[in-house]
Amino acid sequence: MSYTVAIVGRPNVGKSTLFNRFLEERKAIVDDISGVTRDRQYGVTEWAGKTFNVIDTGGFVPDSRDMFETEIRKQVKIAIEEANSIIFMVDAAVGLTDLDASMADMLRRSTKPVYVCVNKVDNSTRALEGTEFYGMGFEHNYFVSSISGSGTGELLDAVTNDIKSKEVSNDDEEVAEGEEEPLAIPKIAIMGQPNVGKSSLLNAMIGQDRTIVSDIAGTTRDTIHTHYTMFQKEFILIDTAGIRRKNKEKDDLEFYSIIRAIKAMDEADVCLLVVDATKGVTAQDLSIFSLASKKGKGIVVLINKWDLIDKETNTARDYEKVVKDKLAPFTDVPVLFISAVEKTRIFKAIELALEVYENKHRKVPTSKLNDIMLKAILKYQAPVVRGHVIKIKFVSQLPTRVPSFAFFTNFPDDIKVPYRNYLENQLRANFKFTGVPIRVYFRKK
Repeated sequence: MSYTVAIVGRPNVGKSTLFNRFLEERKAIVDDISGVTRDRQYGVTEWAGKTFNVIDTGGFVPDSRDMFETEIRKQVKIAIEEANSIIFMVDAAVGLTDLDASMADMLRRSTKPVYVCVNKVDNSTRALEGTEFYGMGFEHNYFVSSISGSGTGELLDAVTNDIKSKEVSNDDEEVAEGEEEPLAIPKIAIMGQPNVGKSSLLNAMIGQDRTIVSDIAGTTRDTIHTHYTMFQKEFILIDTAGIRRKNKEKDDLEFYSIIRAIKAMDEADVCLLVVDATKGVTAQDLSIFSLASKKGKGIVVLINKWDLIDKETNTARDYEKVVKDKLAPFTDVPVLFISAVEKTRIFKAIELALEVYENKHRKVPTSKLNDIMLKAILKYQAPVVRGHVIKIKFVSQLPTRVPSFAFFTNFPDDIKVPYRNYLENQLRANFKFTGVPIRVYFRKK
């Protein structure tokens, strides 16, 4: 099970700024005009070794008849229902308003943990003025400045303290020394935008109409689990609802579906990213790919509807090159051209998914790892930084569920991204980790 935190509050209190701070990237649009965020933003973040989902919502305005504010109000309520805990954001510069009081009244009816985040507290005067929010009656109150990051650490500490280990997406979690990972049945999630053929692919794989298929985007609302036991292979297939571009999400039922699709990604070991061959890899496909990569999931890219493409001698090769250029820098991913309708290369997709599952659980012997990687390091040394010669003496694979490697060096903080990429490429070239994200860490020797 995954853990999800929703950020809610009235318009223009800084929810999207806090969301961007959590994700350490400018994903949500931020402006002084209220109502900029009309649709939910989803992201995954990590704090204190715990990884969890974050949802940014639009500003809550009760009793408004504005079309957008009515839709935002519905979906804020859904976010509260689906999330495990809630960050209720208010503005110390403006003070307690009727909109805050209405939001607080709704949250008091929820059984979820609520953390009051008093934003824009960047001096002692604001901190004193912010004490009026204690009057709303919530136990947890935190004074922060989401622009500067002041106080956000204490808020994240409180949120992650409530996360039980079983609720976390635990792919990066370490396995205790000597402990064996339980032999589980592989879980494979079929992900992608609406109407790319995910349900048709599931039906073709299992040989029966398990899910409803139509040309109408959004037919699949829920995640559907199917136990596959054929041809000496056993795994669980998970069909999910399509994740479409945010500005097209109008339906509150669809919002439920998207949250469940993202939770299905947490549950899965391998994600089959289905792409429509007639449209190519779009920005939303890249967003799904990036989310799966951040969560440490194995990935196989399936180019569906290949039967609709006019082909020449090198069409597939050229198409694959375009796909991998868009997926860069993580390009060590299987790309397969299929047709769910004509059942072309369907079982090859299953074989690739199971290969990626094996790669995800691959353990490299320490002696072999050092023998190969230390030679690669000697061949191309890390650049000298401030007159310091960087020496890497030892490499070890960490006992995590995502392939992770620690390089022990004299100056771990001085190794830059290009050299990190070189080491990752050497690991991929010498050991089979196709389709799996690799984590590279530098530790003090």
